[in-house]
Amino acid sequence: MTYDFIVIGGGIAGTSAGSQLAQLGAVCLLETEGALAYHSSGRSAALYEAQYGLPTTVALNRASREAHETLDGGLLTPRGLMLLAAEGDEGAFRDDCTKMHLDPLSPSEAQAMVPILDTSHIQAAAYHSEAWDIDTDRMVQHYARQIRANGTVETAAKATTITRTPHGWQVKTDQSTFNAHTLVNAAGAWADQIAALAGIAPIGLTPFRRSMARMPAPGGHDVSHWPMLFGVNESWYAKPDAGAWLVSPAEEDLTEPHDAFADDMVLAEGIARYQPFVTEEVTRVTSSWAGLRTFAPDRSLVIGPEPADPCFLWFAGQGGYGFQTAPAASALLADLVSGRTPHLDRGTVDALSPSRLR
Repeated sequence: MTYDFIVIGGGIAGTSAGSQLAQLGAVCLLETEGALAYHSSGRSAALYEAQYGLPTTVALNRASREAHETLDGGLLTPRGLMLLAAEGDEGAFRDDCTKMHLDPLSPSEAQAMVPILDTSHIQAAAYHSEAWDIDTDRMVQHYARQIRANGTVETAAKATTITRTPHGWQVKTDQSTFNAHTLVNAAGAWADQIAALAGIAPIGLTPFRRSMARMPAPGGHDVSHWPMLFGVNESWYAKPDAGAWLVSPAEEDLTEPHDAFADDMVLAEGIARYQPFVTEEVTRVTSSWAGLRTFAPDRSLVIGPEPADPCFLWFAGQGGYGFQTAPAASALLADLVSGRTPHLDRGTVDALSPSRLR
């Protein structure tokens, strides 16, 4: 069988793209691992906050909100976001408040919301309620079902050879051969490698590691209604997770595409930045992990046809914004393929196009 589209990558990028393209033709999604969303998509902080990111990302965030509220009955749960600053952070605090449209709180008001905050250390706080947890697993599975309705999802299917044919593309795995008219590169940290395998010039995608530590709820508190906490300049963050507490050093360490794991020293440094803001000492980490946030050189997502071959589509460079941008980003890809007028403005569409990097 010749599919209309082969999508390489089974994270939120590949599944959302495949879901939209399945409305235009038959889709075959190929995922190297034995399960979908195995790498970065399975290790996400899973927050929807529309102001988070560059202007192009914010445009995608905003355009995705309705889908987040309605897909599969709605994917969002209220969370809220709180920014905390120590002495010397005043300038960065003001910048973050402006950028993220946060309302000032006194340290005592912040402590009323999160009882473990240390008001002797916190010099300033700000908050807004416009942040939600995303049910990421349900989102991926929703998209996968839509692909299967007009195609197939193949896991444990690593692309080993990609060949341009007169009629499109042929992708070989260890087990099978797949043919399609159009190839979609949604391979995350491996997207440049997939491009090279297909004979397409890489565009300079760079993966960065980000780690997370999971620990018991501080002081035995019920953390379920606490907001997500950020240090200024995203120097650390913390949030509730299924009755436990997550703390991330929010690092951005340059690395190579691989199955990422947390660095103990980096975790310790991040926890040390978080620790002065709270009264409950971190005494135990129950688990840790890391994911890769992959960016183009200008840090905007890369969405659309490769200028050298329009039958090769880029859907990459999601960075840490894959889930919150997925509905609008994948809709844009489908609009570009079908020739429909995108809902996003032309300036944003051009700023997301692979052509800007050529």
